[in-house]
Amino acid sequence: MSISNTSLTLATANIYVSSGNTVVSVMYFCNTDSAARNLNVYLMPQGTATANAAVQIYKDVQIAAGDTLVVDMEKLVLADGDMIQASATAANVITATVSYVGI
Repeated sequence: MSISNTSLTLATANIYVSSGNTVVSVMYFCNTDSAARNLNVYLMPQGTATANAAVQIYKDVQIAAGDTLVVDMEKLVLADGDMIQASATAANVITATVSYVGI
């Protein structure tokens, strides 16, 4: 298993890009700020140019100050070039950790 860590910004950006076929087993979104912050997450098939409502899997999910959202109920099977993108309502206060394994 491998992990990828990213600090989220206001702009939607990659938090994981699949190289080969991979399974994402868990994602953690940790709010290190002293205020609640919102999170948006997008699952982008290879070749998708823009994050939009059609590829959004979490919208305006509030994470309390000092809390962590754990996404582990469903596994994501990604092909080469598929991406997970995310953004937050404040820069550099939510850390995204993605745990994945190649298949």
